[in-house]
Amino acid sequence: MPSVRIPKEYTTGNYYLTFTVKNWYYIFDRHNRFEMLADSLKYCQKHKELKIYAYVFMLNHIHLIVSSPDIIGFVRDFKKFTSKEIQKNIIATEPNVLSLFNIGDGKYEFWAKTNMPKVIETMEYLVQKINYVHTNPVRKQYVKKPEDWVWSSANPESEILIEPILF
Repeated sequence: MPSVRIPKEYTTGNYYLTFTVKNWYYIFDRHNRFEMLADSLKYCQKHKELKIYAYVFMLNHIHLIVSSPDIIGFVRDFKKFTSKEIQKNIIATEPNVLSLFNIGDGKYEFWAKTNMPKVIETMEYLVQKINYVHTNPVRKQYVKKPEDWVWSSANPESEILIEPILF
């Protein structure tokens, strides 16, 4: 089974992360949910020292290559905040969908538990992961070229600040 958590001994460093919607349900493609993800990442950049080197938002998951002085805190806070915001959005826009995330006792679980954390220790691995992230929408046939996907660091008009890669 994929790793669920980032090991405590690796709280800093560069990470490749994947956050997946529970049951792989397609949910980000409507009702301004891509914007909600982007706003949350921008907040973390401004207030939590998050550095983003590459990202892509897909319809049911996101990939990030990031670093932070507290990567565990970032993952926890990002998932918690976006879960609450997306839950509010679902209630307001398509309430029947909320039942897909019900785990009982009036609680909802939006994100799958695993983050697929991978420590990036070499430039070769970093380049491989950036290429994987940027070509994800092409492999899914959403676009023909990586830079055409709006919700990607491959897009030169991305509103999310992309840090230069220093290795």
